[in-house]
Amino acid sequence: MQSTPLGAQYRLGALQQMAEEEFDVLVIGGGVVGAGAALDAATRGLSVALVEARDWAAGTSSRSSKLIHGGLRYLEQRDFGLVREALTERSLLLNRIAPHLVRPVPFLLPLRHRVWERFYIGAGVLLYDTMGGARTLPRHRHLSKTAALRRAPALRSDSLTGAIQYYDAQVDDARFVMALARTAAQYGARVATRTKVTGLLREGGRVTGAVVRDLEGGGSIEVRARQVVAATGVWTDDIHELAQLRASISVRASKGVHLVVPRDRIDLRTGLISRTEKSVLFIIPWGRHWLVGTTDTDWDLDREHPAASRADIEYLLEHANAVLAKPLTEEDIEGVYVGLRPLLSGTADQTTKLSREHVVASPAPGLVVVAGGKYTTYRVMAKDAIDAAVEDLGTADEAKIPDSVTDKVPVLGAEGFAARWNERARIARRTGLHQVRVEHLLRRYGTCVEELLELIAADKSLGDPIAGADDYLRVEAVYAASHEGALHLEDVLTRRTRISIEAFDRGVAAAPEVAALMAPVLGWSEATVREEVERYRGRVEAERASQAREDDAEADAVRRAAPDLDDGARGGGGAGAAGAADAREVDAASCGAAASEKQR
Repeated sequence: MQSTPLGAQYRLGALQQMAEEEFDVLVIGGGVVGAGAALDAATRGLSVALVEARDWAAGTSSRSSKLIHGGLRYLEQRDFGLVREALTERSLLLNRIAPHLVRPVPFLLPLRHRVWERFYIGAGVLLYDTMGGARTLPRHRHLSKTAALRRAPALRSDSLTGAIQYYDAQVDDARFVMALARTAAQYGARVATRTKVTGLLREGGRVTGAVVRDLEGGGSIEVRARQVVAATGVWTDDIHELAQLRASISVRASKGVHLVVPRDRIDLRTGLISRTEKSVLFIIPWGRHWLVGTTDTDWDLDREHPAASRADIEYLLEHANAVLAKPLTEEDIEGVYVGLRPLLSGTADQTTKLSREHVVASPAPGLVVVAGGKYTTYRVMAKDAIDAAVEDLGTADEAKIPDSVTDKVPVLGAEGFAARWNERARIARRTGLHQVRVEHLLRRYGTCVEELLELIAADKSLGDPIAGADDYLRVEAVYAASHEGALHLEDVLTRRTRISIEAFDRGVAAAPEVAALMAPVLGWSEATVREEVERYRGRVEAERASQAREDDAEADAVRRAAPDLDDGARGGGGAGAAGAADAREVDAASCGAAASEKQR
Protein backbone atom coordinates (compact mmCIF):
# COMPACT_ATOMS: atom_id res chain seq x y z
CA MET A 1 0.00 0.00 0.00
CA GLN A 2 1.31 3.47 -0.87
CA SER A 3 0.62 6.84 0.69
CA THR A 4 -0.33 9.89 -1.34
CA PRO A 5 2.53 12.42 -1.62
CA LEU A 6 1.18 15.94 -2.02
CA GLY A 7 3.75 16.94 -4.62
CA ALA A 8 3.27 19.21 -7.62
CA GLN A 9 2.05 16.34 -9.81
CA TYR A 10 -0.62 15.48 -7.27
CA ARG A 11 -1.75 19.11 -7.07
CA LEU A 12 -2.20 19.37 -10.84
CA GLY A 13 -4.26 16.20 -10.90
CA ALA A 14 -6.36 17.34 -7.95
CA LEU A 15 -7.19 20.67 -9.61
CA GLN A 16 -8.09 18.95 -12.86
CA GLN A 17 -10.40 16.59 -11.05
CA MET A 18 -11.95 19.44 -9.09
CA ALA A 19 -12.78 21.16 -12.36
CA GLU A 20 -14.32 18.07 -13.94
CA GLU A 21 -16.34 16.36 -11.19
CA GLU A 22 -19.10 17.16 -8.78
CA PHE A 23 -18.14 16.29 -5.20
CA ASP A 24 -20.33 15.36 -2.28
CA VAL A 25 -18.51 17.91 -0.09
CA LEU A 26 -16.28 20.89 -0.83
CA VAL A 27 -14.39 22.11 2.24
CA ILE A 28 -13.08 25.68 2.24
CA GLY A 29 -10.18 26.32 4.63
CA GLY A 30 -7.00 24.33 5.28
CA GLY A 31 -6.66 24.89 9.01
CA VAL A 32 -7.12 22.17 11.60
CA VAL A 33 -10.93 22.18 11.38
CA GLY A 34 -11.04 22.27 7.58
CA ALA A 35 -8.49 19.48 7.20
CA GLY A 36 -10.29 17.55 9.91
CA ALA A 37 -13.62 18.01 8.12
CA ALA A 38 -12.14 16.75 4.85
CA LEU A 39 -10.83 13.65 6.63
CA ASP A 40 -14.15 13.12 8.39
CA ALA A 41 -16.13 13.27 5.14
CA ALA A 42 -13.65 11.13 3.20
CA THR A 43 -13.69 8.39 5.84
CA ARG A 44 -17.49 8.25 5.62
CA GLY A 45 -17.14 7.28 1.96
CA LEU A 46 -18.00 10.71 0.55
CA SER A 47 -16.19 12.36 -2.36
CA VAL A 48 -14.35 15.40 -1.03
CA ALA A 49 -12.45 18.45 -2.30
CA LEU A 50 -10.45 20.67 0.07
CA VAL A 51 -9.10 24.09 -0.94
CA GLU A 52 -6.88 26.48 1.00
CA ALA A 53 -5.94 29.99 -0.12
CA ARG A 54 -2.38 29.89 1.26
CA ASP A 55 -0.70 26.89 2.91
CA TRP A 56 -1.89 24.23 5.31
CA ALA A 57 -2.27 25.87 8.73
CA ALA A 58 -1.03 29.20 7.39
CA GLY A 59 -3.37 31.11 9.71
CA THR A 60 -4.32 30.43 13.30
CA SER A 61 -3.59 26.70 13.18
CA SER A 62 0.19 27.18 13.01
CA ARG A 63 0.33 29.96 15.62
CA SER A 64 -1.28 28.47 18.70
CA SER A 65 0.23 27.79 22.12
CA LYS A 66 0.77 24.26 20.73
CA LEU A 67 -1.13 22.69 23.60
CA ILE A 68 -3.63 19.86 23.53
CA HIS A 69 -5.48 20.49 26.77
CA GLY A 70 -8.82 20.33 28.49
CA GLY A 71 -8.91 23.99 29.44
CA LEU A 72 -8.20 23.84 33.14
CA ARG A 73 -9.37 27.42 33.63
CA TYR A 74 -12.78 26.56 32.13
CA LEU A 75 -13.48 24.51 35.27
CA GLU A 76 -13.59 27.79 37.15
CA GLN A 77 -16.34 28.88 34.75
CA ARG A 78 -18.15 25.59 35.53
CA ASP A 79 -17.98 24.63 31.85
CA PHE A 80 -17.65 20.95 32.73
CA GLY A 81 -19.00 19.69 29.41
CA LEU A 82 -16.37 21.54 27.41
CA VAL A 83 -13.57 20.32 29.68
CA ARG A 84 -14.76 16.70 29.53
CA GLU A 85 -15.04 16.86 25.74
CA ALA A 86 -11.56 18.36 25.38
CA LEU A 87 -9.98 15.82 27.73
CA THR A 88 -11.58 12.98 25.77
CA GLU A 89 -10.07 14.40 22.59
CA ARG A 90 -6.70 14.80 24.30
CA SER A 91 -6.73 11.11 25.19
CA LEU A 92 -7.60 10.12 21.60
CA LEU A 93 -4.81 12.25 20.17
CA LEU A 94 -2.21 10.95 22.61
CA ASN A 95 -3.06 7.28 22.30
CA ARG A 96 -4.62 6.66 18.91
CA ILE A 97 -4.82 9.50 16.40
CA ALA A 98 -1.32 11.01 16.54
CA PRO A 99 0.99 9.56 19.21
CA HIS A 100 4.03 10.63 17.17
CA LEU A 101 2.95 14.29 17.11
CA VAL A 102 1.19 14.67 20.47
CA ARG A 103 3.08 14.02 23.70
CA PRO A 104 2.63 14.63 27.44
CA VAL A 105 4.11 17.74 29.04
CA PRO A 106 4.29 18.50 32.79
CA PHE A 107 3.17 21.86 34.15
CA LEU A 108 3.83 23.58 37.44
CA LEU A 109 1.03 25.77 38.78
CA PRO A 110 2.50 28.06 41.49
CA LEU A 111 0.32 28.85 44.51
CA ARG A 112 0.45 32.23 46.23
CA HIS A 113 -1.88 31.58 49.16
CA ARG A 114 -1.16 28.88 51.70
CA VAL A 115 -4.52 27.27 52.45
CA TRP A 116 -7.60 28.25 50.48
CA GLU A 117 -5.85 28.37 47.08
CA ARG A 118 -4.33 24.93 47.48
CA PHE A 119 -7.73 23.51 48.40
CA TYR A 120 -9.62 25.41 45.69
CA ILE A 121 -7.19 24.79 42.79
CA GLY A 122 -6.36 21.30 44.03
CA ALA A 123 -10.01 20.31 43.86
CA GLY A 124 -10.18 21.59 40.29
CA VAL A 125 -7.04 19.72 39.22
CA LEU A 126 -8.35 16.54 40.88
CA LEU A 127 -11.49 16.83 38.76
CA TYR A 128 -9.30 17.52 35.72
CA ASP A 129 -7.42 14.27 36.38
CA THR A 130 -10.57 12.15 36.37
CA MET A 131 -12.71 13.54 33.52
CA GLY A 132 -12.96 12.33 29.92
CA GLY A 133 -10.25 9.69 29.77
CA ALA A 134 -7.75 11.97 31.49
CA ARG A 135 -6.24 9.05 33.40
CA THR A 136 -3.92 8.34 30.49
CA LEU A 137 -1.52 10.91 32.03
CA PRO A 138 0.11 10.93 35.48
CA ARG A 139 -2.01 12.36 38.25
CA HIS A 140 -1.31 15.76 39.77
CA ARG A 141 0.90 16.19 42.82
CA HIS A 142 0.89 18.79 45.58
CA LEU A 143 4.35 20.26 46.15
CA SER A 144 5.82 22.24 48.99
CA LYS A 145 7.68 25.43 48.19
CA THR A 146 11.01 23.62 48.52
CA ALA A 147 9.94 20.77 46.24
CA ALA A 148 8.52 23.23 43.69
CA LEU A 149 11.77 25.18 43.55
CA ARG A 150 13.72 21.97 42.97
CA ARG A 151 11.67 21.46 39.82
CA ALA A 152 11.73 25.15 38.94
CA PRO A 153 14.96 26.78 40.16
CA ALA A 154 14.32 29.70 37.80
CA LEU A 155 11.37 30.92 39.87
CA ARG A 156 11.66 33.77 42.33
CA SER A 157 11.37 32.46 45.87
CA ASP A 158 8.81 35.13 46.74
CA SER A 159 6.56 34.24 43.77
CA LEU A 160 5.06 31.12 45.37
CA THR A 161 4.20 29.43 48.64
CA GLY A 162 3.94 25.99 47.04
CA ALA A 163 2.71 24.49 43.78
CA ILE A 164 0.69 21.81 42.05
CA GLN A 165 2.27 19.68 39.32
CA TYR A 166 -0.09 18.35 36.62
CA TYR A 167 0.09 17.10 33.04
CA ASP A 168 -1.32 18.19 29.71
CA ALA A 169 -0.15 17.52 26.15
CA GLN A 170 1.63 19.32 23.35
CA VAL A 171 1.53 19.22 19.54
CA ASP A 172 3.38 20.71 16.59
CA ASP A 173 0.21 22.35 15.36
CA ALA A 174 1.26 23.04 11.75
CA ARG A 175 2.64 19.54 11.18
CA PHE A 176 -0.51 17.99 12.58
CA VAL A 177 -2.72 19.94 10.15
CA MET A 178 -0.51 18.91 7.25
CA ALA A 179 -0.77 15.29 8.42
CA LEU A 180 -4.57 15.58 8.51
CA ALA A 181 -4.61 16.89 4.93
CA ARG A 182 -2.32 14.10 3.75
CA THR A 183 -4.45 11.50 5.51
CA ALA A 184 -7.60 12.92 3.89
CA ALA A 185 -5.87 12.62 0.52
CA GLN A 186 -4.94 9.04 1.38
CA TYR A 187 -8.61 8.27 1.83
CA GLY A 188 -9.47 9.77 -1.54
CA ALA A 189 -10.05 13.47 -0.87
CA ARG A 190 -8.65 15.89 -3.44
CA VAL A 191 -6.74 18.62 -1.62
CA ALA A 192 -4.89 21.71 -2.85
CA THR A 193 -3.24 24.78 -1.33
CA ARG A 194 -2.81 28.19 -3.00
CA THR A 195 -6.39 27.88 -4.25
CA LYS A 196 -8.43 30.91 -3.30
CA VAL A 197 -12.23 30.94 -3.27
CA THR A 198 -13.37 34.09 -5.06
CA GLY A 199 -17.09 33.35 -5.28
CA LEU A 200 -19.80 30.83 -4.50
CA LEU A 201 -21.86 29.06 -7.16
CA ARG A 202 -25.63 29.27 -6.80
CA GLU A 203 -28.59 27.51 -8.34
CA GLY A 204 -31.58 29.54 -7.25
CA GLY A 205 -31.22 29.86 -3.48
CA ARG A 206 -28.87 26.87 -3.14
CA VAL A 207 -25.08 27.00 -2.89
CA THR A 208 -23.69 24.43 -5.34
CA GLY A 209 -19.94 25.00 -5.22
CA ALA A 210 -17.28 27.69 -5.50
CA VAL A 211 -15.19 29.61 -7.99
CA VAL A 212 -11.57 28.82 -7.13
CA ARG A 213 -8.56 30.74 -8.37
CA ASP A 214 -5.26 28.86 -8.83
CA LEU A 215 -2.69 31.23 -7.33
CA GLU A 216 0.22 29.18 -8.67
CA GLY A 217 -0.65 28.33 -12.26
CA GLY A 218 -3.17 31.12 -12.85
CA GLY A 219 -6.76 30.89 -14.01
CA SER A 220 -9.94 29.89 -12.20
CA ILE A 221 -12.06 26.76 -12.04
CA GLU A 222 -15.57 26.02 -10.84
CA VAL A 223 -15.69 23.33 -8.18
CA ARG A 224 -19.17 21.87 -7.91
CA ALA A 225 -20.37 20.14 -4.78
CA ARG A 226 -23.61 19.00 -3.22
CA GLN A 227 -22.52 20.59 0.06
CA VAL A 228 -20.02 23.37 0.80
CA VAL A 229 -18.46 23.44 4.28
CA ALA A 230 -16.67 26.64 5.28
CA ALA A 231 -14.11 26.26 8.08
CA THR A 232 -12.34 29.58 7.68
CA GLY A 233 -11.77 30.77 11.25
CA VAL A 234 -11.26 34.52 11.46
CA TRP A 235 -12.32 34.76 7.80
CA THR A 236 -15.81 33.41 8.57
CA ASP A 237 -17.52 36.75 7.91
CA ASP A 238 -15.96 36.80 4.43
CA ILE A 239 -17.86 33.63 3.49
CA HIS A 240 -21.15 35.30 4.31
CA GLU A 241 -20.16 38.23 2.12
CA LEU A 242 -19.33 35.91 -0.79
CA ALA A 243 -22.70 34.23 -0.33
CA GLN A 244 -24.38 37.65 -0.07
CA LEU A 245 -26.00 36.53 3.16
CA ARG A 246 -26.51 38.14 6.50
CA ALA A 247 -23.93 36.66 8.88
CA SER A 248 -25.34 33.67 10.75
CA ILE A 249 -22.12 33.47 12.80
CA SER A 250 -19.95 36.45 13.63
CA VAL A 251 -16.32 35.85 14.60
CA ARG A 252 -14.12 38.21 16.55
CA ALA A 253 -10.32 38.00 16.30
CA SER A 254 -8.22 38.01 19.45
CA LYS A 255 -4.46 38.35 19.08
CA GLY A 256 -2.18 35.91 20.89
CA VAL A 257 1.56 36.68 20.86
CA HIS A 258 4.24 34.16 21.82
CA LEU A 259 7.99 34.54 22.34
CA VAL A 260 10.57 31.81 21.75
CA VAL A 261 13.71 31.76 23.94
CA PRO A 262 16.57 29.24 24.31
CA ARG A 263 16.03 26.33 26.70
CA ASP A 264 19.16 27.18 28.68
CA ARG A 265 17.87 30.68 29.39
CA ILE A 266 15.21 29.48 31.89
CA ASP A 267 16.16 26.83 34.46
CA LEU A 268 13.00 24.75 34.65
CA ARG A 269 12.39 20.98 34.62
CA THR A 270 8.73 21.53 33.81
CA GLY A 271 6.36 23.82 31.98
CA LEU A 272 4.83 26.68 33.94
CA ILE A 273 1.36 28.21 33.99
CA SER A 274 0.48 31.35 35.94
CA ARG A 275 -2.53 33.64 35.83
CA THR A 276 -2.21 37.31 34.88
CA GLU A 277 -4.77 40.10 35.15
CA LYS A 278 -5.76 39.76 31.47
CA SER A 279 -4.77 36.29 30.35
CA VAL A 280 -2.63 33.31 31.34
CA LEU A 281 1.17 33.15 31.29
CA PHE A 282 2.57 29.94 29.80
CA ILE A 283 6.22 28.91 29.73
CA ILE A 284 6.14 25.76 27.65
CA PRO A 285 9.04 23.43 26.76
CA TRP A 286 9.60 23.23 23.00
CA GLY A 287 12.61 21.11 22.05
CA ARG A 288 15.71 23.21 22.75
CA HIS A 289 13.52 26.24 23.40
CA TRP A 290 10.74 27.68 25.56
CA LEU A 291 7.50 29.20 24.32
CA VAL A 292 6.43 32.19 26.41
CA GLY A 293 2.86 33.40 25.95
CA THR A 294 0.32 34.68 25.58
CA THR A 295 -1.58 37.90 25.05
CA ASP A 296 -5.33 38.20 24.45
CA THR A 297 -6.31 41.48 22.80
CA ASP A 298 -8.74 42.55 20.10
CA TRP A 299 -7.37 42.66 16.55
CA ASP A 300 -9.17 44.21 13.59
CA LEU A 301 -6.24 44.81 11.22
CA ASP A 302 -4.55 42.52 8.65
CA ARG A 303 -5.63 38.94 9.34
CA GLU A 304 -3.12 37.19 7.07
CA HIS A 305 -0.06 38.63 8.79
CA PRO A 306 -0.97 39.83 12.29
CA ALA A 307 1.89 41.77 13.85
CA ALA A 308 3.36 41.85 17.34
CA SER A 309 4.16 45.31 18.68
CA ARG A 310 6.74 46.41 21.22
CA ALA A 311 3.90 46.70 23.73
CA ASP A 312 3.04 43.00 23.26
CA ILE A 313 6.63 41.91 23.76
CA GLU A 314 7.11 44.12 26.80
CA TYR A 315 3.89 42.77 28.29
CA LEU A 316 5.09 39.17 28.01
CA LEU A 317 8.57 39.97 29.33
CA GLU A 318 7.09 41.89 32.25
CA HIS A 319 4.80 39.04 33.28
CA ALA A 320 7.45 36.37 32.81
CA ASN A 321 9.97 38.38 34.80
CA ALA A 322 7.47 38.81 37.63
CA VAL A 323 8.05 35.13 38.46
CA LEU A 324 11.61 34.53 37.16
CA ALA A 325 14.64 35.11 39.37
CA LYS A 326 16.83 35.94 36.36
CA PRO A 327 14.90 38.30 34.09
CA LEU A 328 14.51 37.73 30.36
CA THR A 329 15.54 40.54 28.02
CA GLU A 330 14.80 41.31 24.39
CA GLU A 331 18.25 39.94 23.52
CA ASP A 332 17.10 36.50 24.68
CA ILE A 333 14.27 36.34 22.14
CA GLU A 334 14.90 33.96 19.24
CA GLY A 335 11.51 34.26 17.61
CA VAL A 336 8.09 35.85 17.88
CA TYR A 337 4.87 34.53 16.39
CA VAL A 338 1.32 35.86 16.39
CA GLY A 339 -1.95 34.00 16.04
CA LEU A 340 -5.57 35.15 15.88
CA ARG A 341 -8.11 33.23 17.93
CA PRO A 342 -11.48 32.97 16.16
CA LEU A 343 -13.85 33.80 19.00
CA LEU A 344 -17.58 33.79 18.60
CA SER A 345 -18.74 37.38 18.81
CA GLY A 346 -20.61 38.29 21.97
CA THR A 347 -21.46 41.19 24.18
CA ALA A 348 -18.55 40.85 26.57
CA ASP A 349 -16.16 43.78 26.63
CA GLN A 350 -13.07 41.59 26.84
CA THR A 351 -12.24 38.81 24.38
CA THR A 352 -11.05 36.59 27.25
CA LYS A 353 -14.68 36.37 28.45
CA LEU A 354 -16.01 35.00 25.18
CA SER A 355 -16.73 31.29 24.87
CA ARG A 356 -14.31 28.98 23.08
CA GLU A 357 -17.19 26.66 22.18
CA HIS A 358 -18.04 26.24 18.53
CA VAL A 359 -21.14 26.81 16.43
CA VAL A 360 -22.30 25.14 13.22
CA ALA A 361 -24.84 26.97 11.05
CA SER A 362 -26.47 26.53 7.65
CA PRO A 363 -27.14 30.08 6.44
CA ALA A 364 -28.29 28.83 3.02
CA PRO A 365 -29.20 25.46 1.49
CA GLY A 366 -26.00 23.69 0.49
CA LEU A 367 -23.76 25.80 2.77
CA VAL A 368 -22.49 24.86 6.25
CA VAL A 369 -20.36 27.23 8.33
CA VAL A 370 -18.42 26.15 11.42
CA ALA A 371 -16.61 28.59 13.71
CA GLY A 372 -15.28 29.08 17.23
CA GLY A 373 -13.92 26.23 19.29
CA LYS A 374 -10.29 25.50 20.05
CA TYR A 375 -7.52 23.39 18.57
CA THR A 376 -7.97 20.45 20.93
CA THR A 377 -11.59 19.91 19.90
CA TYR A 378 -11.02 20.26 16.15
CA ARG A 379 -12.26 16.70 15.52
CA VAL A 380 -15.58 17.34 17.25
CA MET A 381 -16.03 20.56 15.28
CA ALA A 382 -15.25 18.76 12.02
CA LYS A 383 -17.65 15.93 12.88
CA ASP A 384 -20.44 18.37 13.73
CA ALA A 385 -19.93 20.26 10.47
CA ILE A 386 -20.04 17.11 8.35
CA ASP A 387 -23.03 15.83 10.32
CA ALA A 388 -24.84 19.04 9.33
CA ALA A 389 -23.82 18.60 5.70
CA VAL A 390 -24.90 14.94 5.69
CA GLU A 391 -28.39 15.87 6.86
CA ASP A 392 -28.91 17.59 3.51
CA LEU A 393 -27.17 14.94 1.40
CA GLY A 394 -29.12 11.74 1.86
CA THR A 395 -32.25 10.84 -0.15
CA ALA A 396 -34.67 7.97 0.06
CA ASP A 397 -32.93 6.28 -2.86
CA GLU A 398 -29.50 6.35 -1.28
CA ALA A 399 -27.92 4.23 1.40
CA LYS A 400 -27.54 5.94 4.77
CA ILE A 401 -24.28 7.85 5.00
CA PRO A 402 -22.18 6.34 7.81
CA ASP A 403 -21.47 8.16 11.05
CA SER A 404 -18.07 9.71 11.75
CA VAL A 405 -15.21 7.27 12.39
CA THR A 406 -12.35 9.74 12.91
CA ASP A 407 -12.09 8.78 16.58
CA LYS A 408 -10.74 5.46 15.28
CA VAL A 409 -8.60 6.71 12.36
CA PRO A 410 -4.89 7.39 12.99
CA VAL A 411 -3.21 10.05 10.87
CA LEU A 412 -0.35 9.09 8.58
CA GLY A 413 2.69 8.03 10.56
CA ALA A 414 0.74 6.99 13.67
CA GLU A 415 0.00 3.33 12.96
CA GLY A 416 2.82 1.23 14.40
CA PHE A 417 4.64 4.23 15.85
CA ALA A 418 5.28 2.63 19.24
CA ALA A 419 7.01 -0.33 17.61
CA ARG A 420 9.14 1.90 15.38
CA TRP A 421 10.08 4.02 18.39
CA ASN A 422 11.28 0.89 20.18
CA GLU A 423 13.44 0.11 17.13
CA ARG A 424 15.13 3.51 17.02
CA ALA A 425 18.55 2.21 18.10
CA ARG A 426 18.47 -0.46 15.40
CA ILE A 427 17.36 2.11 12.81
CA ALA A 428 20.29 4.30 13.81
CA ARG A 429 22.75 1.45 13.35
CA ARG A 430 21.25 0.50 10.00
CA THR A 431 21.28 4.02 8.57
CA GLY A 432 24.42 5.44 10.17
CA LEU A 433 22.43 8.34 11.64
CA HIS A 434 22.88 9.24 15.28
CA GLN A 435 20.05 7.90 17.45
CA VAL A 436 19.13 11.47 18.45
CA ARG A 437 18.54 12.26 14.76
CA VAL A 438 16.39 9.15 14.35
CA GLU A 439 14.33 10.15 17.38
CA HIS A 440 13.88 13.63 15.92
CA LEU A 441 12.59 12.15 12.66
CA LEU A 442 10.29 9.67 14.39
CA ARG A 443 8.70 12.42 16.49
CA ARG A 444 8.00 14.46 13.35
CA TYR A 445 7.15 11.79 10.77
CA GLY A 446 6.26 8.68 12.74
CA THR A 447 6.37 5.54 10.62
CA CYS A 448 6.73 7.71 7.50
CA VAL A 449 10.37 7.97 8.58
CA GLU A 450 11.20 5.21 6.09
CA GLU A 451 10.36 7.59 3.23
CA LEU A 452 13.00 10.03 4.42
CA LEU A 453 15.52 7.28 5.09
CA GLU A 454 15.05 6.02 1.54
CA LEU A 455 15.85 9.50 0.21
CA ILE A 456 18.97 9.61 2.37
CA ALA A 457 20.03 6.17 1.12
CA ALA A 458 19.88 7.50 -2.44
CA ASP A 459 21.78 10.71 -1.56
CA LYS A 460 23.91 10.57 1.60
CA SER A 461 24.26 14.37 1.71
CA LEU A 462 20.57 14.62 2.62
CA GLY A 463 21.45 13.13 6.01
CA ASP A 464 23.51 16.22 6.87
CA PRO A 465 22.12 19.09 8.98
CA ILE A 466 20.87 22.25 7.31
CA ALA A 467 23.46 25.00 7.62
CA GLY A 468 22.18 27.63 10.02
CA ALA A 469 19.48 25.31 11.39
CA ASP A 470 21.27 22.17 12.50
CA ASP A 471 18.32 20.71 14.39
CA TYR A 472 16.91 19.77 10.98
CA LEU A 473 18.31 17.53 8.24
CA ARG A 474 18.57 18.47 4.57
CA VAL A 475 16.22 15.62 3.66
CA GLU A 476 13.39 17.37 5.49
CA ALA A 477 13.42 20.27 3.03
CA VAL A 478 13.27 17.87 0.09
CA TYR A 479 10.52 15.79 1.64
CA ALA A 480 8.48 18.90 2.47
CA ALA A 481 8.34 19.77 -1.23
CA SER A 482 7.91 16.25 -2.60
CA HIS A 483 5.42 14.81 -0.10
CA GLU A 484 4.05 17.49 2.22
CA GLY A 485 2.74 20.04 -0.25
CA ALA A 486 5.25 22.84 0.38
CA LEU A 487 5.23 25.19 -2.62
CA HIS A 488 7.35 28.05 -1.29
CA LEU A 489 10.37 28.61 0.91
CA GLU A 490 8.26 30.12 3.70
CA ASP A 491 6.16 26.95 3.82
CA VAL A 492 9.24 24.97 4.84
CA LEU A 493 10.95 27.47 7.14
CA THR A 494 7.76 28.44 8.98
CA ARG A 495 5.44 25.41 8.98
CA ARG A 496 7.09 22.14 7.83
CA THR A 497 9.95 23.07 10.16
CA ARG A 498 10.02 25.83 12.81
CA ILE A 499 13.32 27.36 11.75
CA SER A 500 11.72 30.81 11.41
CA ILE A 501 11.09 31.04 15.16
CA GLU A 502 13.84 28.78 16.51
CA ALA A 503 16.89 30.55 15.07
CA PHE A 504 18.08 33.96 16.27
CA ASP A 505 18.33 35.13 12.65
CA ARG A 506 14.77 33.83 12.01
CA GLY A 507 16.05 31.40 9.36
CA VAL A 508 17.84 33.87 7.08
CA ALA A 509 21.09 31.85 7.05
CA ALA A 510 19.26 28.60 6.27
CA ALA A 511 17.10 30.09 3.52
CA PRO A 512 19.49 29.72 0.53
CA GLU A 513 20.25 26.06 1.24
CA VAL A 514 16.62 25.16 1.84
CA ALA A 515 15.54 26.92 -1.36
CA ALA A 516 18.26 25.12 -3.31
CA LEU A 517 17.06 21.76 -1.95
CA MET A 518 13.46 22.52 -2.95
CA ALA A 519 14.41 23.76 -6.42
CA PRO A 520 14.86 20.43 -8.29
CA VAL A 521 11.69 19.03 -6.71
CA LEU A 522 9.54 21.99 -7.74
CA GLY A 523 11.33 22.82 -11.00
CA TRP A 524 12.59 26.23 -9.83
CA SER A 525 15.04 28.21 -11.90
CA GLU A 526 17.97 30.02 -10.28
CA ALA A 527 15.98 33.23 -10.58
CA THR A 528 13.06 31.69 -8.69
CA VAL A 529 15.40 30.50 -5.94
CA ARG A 530 16.76 34.03 -5.55
CA GLU A 531 13.22 35.45 -5.55
CA GLU A 532 12.11 33.04 -2.82
CA VAL A 533 15.13 33.85 -0.64
CA GLU A 534 14.77 37.61 -1.06
CA ARG A 535 11.06 37.51 -0.32
CA TYR A 536 11.73 35.55 2.85
CA ARG A 537 14.44 37.98 3.95
CA GLY A 538 12.06 40.86 3.34
CA ARG A 539 9.45 39.19 5.51
CA VAL A 540 11.95 38.75 8.37
CA GLU A 541 13.06 42.38 8.13
CA ALA A 542 9.46 43.58 8.20
CA GLU A 543 8.60 41.42 11.19
CA ARG A 544 11.61 42.66 13.15
CA ALA A 545 10.76 46.25 12.29
CA SER A 546 7.10 45.83 13.24
CA GLN A 547 8.11 44.44 16.64
CA ALA A 548 9.90 47.71 17.37
CA ARG A 549 6.72 49.77 16.85
CA GLU A 550 4.77 50.91 19.87
CA ASP A 551 1.22 49.90 18.98
CA ASP A 552 -0.86 47.64 16.75
CA ALA A 553 -1.56 50.21 14.03
CA GLU A 554 2.12 51.06 13.51
CA ALA A 555 3.21 47.41 13.70
CA ASP A 556 0.53 46.37 11.20
CA ALA A 557 1.54 49.08 8.70
CA VAL A 558 5.19 48.02 8.79
CA ARG A 559 4.43 44.28 8.54
CA ARG A 560 2.09 44.74 5.57
CA ALA A 561 4.83 46.56 3.67
CA ALA A 562 6.82 43.33 3.37
CA PRO A 563 6.98 41.54 0.01
CA ASP A 564 4.38 38.80 -0.24
CA LEU A 565 3.28 36.19 -2.73
CA ASP A 566 1.23 37.81 -5.47
CA ASP A 567 -2.34 36.69 -5.90
CA GLY A 568 -1.64 36.27 -9.61
CA ALA A 569 -0.05 33.42 -11.50
CA ARG A 570 3.54 32.45 -10.72
CA GLY A 571 6.04 30.28 -12.46
CA GLY A 572 8.33 27.80 -10.80
CA GLY A 573 5.90 26.21 -8.40
CA GLY A 574 2.98 25.71 -10.75
CA ALA A 575 2.34 23.56 -13.79
CA GLY A 576 5.97 23.55 -14.89
CA ALA A 577 7.04 21.76 -11.74
CA ALA A 578 5.07 18.57 -12.29
CA GLY A 579 7.73 16.54 -14.04
CA ALA A 580 10.45 17.29 -11.50
CA ALA A 581 8.31 16.19 -8.58
CA ASP A 582 8.08 12.58 -9.75
CA ALA A 583 11.77 11.98 -9.31
CA ARG A 584 11.57 12.57 -5.57
CA GLU A 585 8.42 10.59 -4.81
CA VAL A 586 9.25 7.27 -3.18
CA ASP A 587 7.32 4.20 -2.11
CA ALA A 588 5.50 5.00 1.11
CA ALA A 589 4.18 1.62 2.18
CA SER A 590 5.62 2.11 5.67
CA CYS A 591 3.34 5.01 6.65
CA GLY A 592 0.28 4.10 4.61
CA ALA A 593 -0.71 1.13 6.74
CA ALA A 594 -3.49 3.07 8.45
CA ALA A 595 -5.03 4.46 5.29
CA SER A 596 -7.32 3.27 2.54
CA GLU A 597 -6.17 2.24 -0.91
CA LYS A 598 -9.27 3.90 -2.29
CA GLN A 599 -8.30 6.40 -4.98
CA ARG A 600 -10.54 8.32 -7.32
